[in-house]
Amino acid sequence: MSANLRLAFALRRTADRLADGARYEWGHVGRCNCGHVAQTLTDLDDRQILRIFGQDLGEWTEHARSRCADTNRDLVQLFDVLHTAGMSHEDVLHLENLSDPRILARLPEGARDLRRNERGDVVRYLRAYADSLEPI
Repeated sequence: MSANLRLAFALRRTADRLADGARYEWGHVGRCNCGHVAQTLTDLDDRQILRIFGQDLGEWTEHARSRCADTNRDLVQLFDVLHTAGMSHEDVLHLENLSDPRILARLPEGARDLRRNERGDVVRYLRAYADSLEPI
């Protein structure tokens, strides 16, 4: 299976989990948009992801911007899993903020103003993201 199809599958599984009521909290690195995708791709739970991020409790976007320049090997490995699945650092930034114009363009007119911390908006974005990765 190609990286795009693996990522699409993981995005759909994540969207389904969130739609089914998985614990969601945008301000928690293990329960936010990227945290949930990371859970799906790694089989880690939210607490394990929080431990990997460490005491600084930074956001995914901060670490994606710095390209994990710190010495936290586990965090670098977590980003490597996302990269291997087909996500760039820019994709992480967009996922956390529901902001990739290519993905937003796949949503119906009038449904593109998404809130990054709204579960239903995250589910819609994840499904549109998955659709963008699958061949027509």
